[in-house]
Amino acid sequence: MALSDQERAILEFEREWVLETGSKDAAIRERLGFSPSAYYKMRKSLIESAEALAHEPLVVRRLRRDGEYRRRAKFVGRTAGQPKP
Repeated sequence: MALSDQERAILEFEREWVLETGSKDAAIRERLGFSPSAYYKMRKSLIESAEALAHEPLVVRRLRRDGEYRRRAKFVGRTAGQPKP
């Protein structure tokens, strides 16, 4: 299955974004026309696809790695049964 124009735009945005400064949420709205929550939901499912990995391997690997890092950091220092801060 080929990537849609929207999916390619998301990958292109992520490829270019690492070189920019400013509000990412504002750039998402301005360039892509999505709310940030809709964008991140689409991006999350997109980076799990083999097509995205084949199209932009460095970007997809970076996003997967960043996501895994955030998931791990979320649980560092917590023990079972301990509530979230």
